Amino acid sequence: MTESSQSPSKVQLAVGYVLLALGVGVFAVRLIHAGDYAMPRSTPLFTGLAGLLLGALLVTSAAPGAIRRIALALSPVVLFFGLYVTMAELEEVVSLHATDSSGNPAELRLWIVDRDDGSWVGMQGSKAAEFSLDGARLDLLRNGQTSCVVPVLHDDRPTVRAIHAMKVDKYAVAQAAAAVGLYPSEARETTVALRLDPCPNG
Repeated sequence: MTESSQSPSKVQLAVGYVLLALGVGVFAVRLIHAGDYAMPRSTPLFTGLAGLLLGALLVTSAAPGAIRRIALALSPVVLFFGLYVTMAELEEVVSLHATDSSGNPAELRLWIVDRDDGSWVGMQGSKAAEFSLDGARLDLLRNGQTSCVVPVLHDDRPTVRAIHAMKVDKYAVAQAAAAVGLYPSEARETTVALRLDPCPNG
């Protein structure tokens, strides 16, 4: 029997089916949120597609053995990021509909926290600048309801640290990711916070 016609090993089959399930999960987990479906983009999209591709290579006998070994070697990275982007959607996530620096529409998937003075999100300052969020009139999809909001940027460190700490406290995946160094346990100097104020006159 030639290498190209060898059947996948038990390990390759097991990892392959896990990757296939995770690849589907990246797309399917977003169905749990009410409202319009949020199509994965950027890292989540790449991770989901990579899981499906590598999983298919690992479980099919048509793939050469060398290709399956490469797919198996890449699988830990895809599994790691696949678990993260899937778990990140298991708790409350909102969509902020903005426009990027090229004028293209963009859907930002964000964790959100609430306190007495309003609802808040946090992100890198460069990301807020790229999408011109500060002072813009944007649509926010939360719990299946769309509303008009005006993000107000705050970069003072006490506010930013407080909002970031609230996110870590609210989201279990943030706590788990912080424990392994994937997500900062404290706000970085480049992080900003944005209060999502209701639009004047609706």
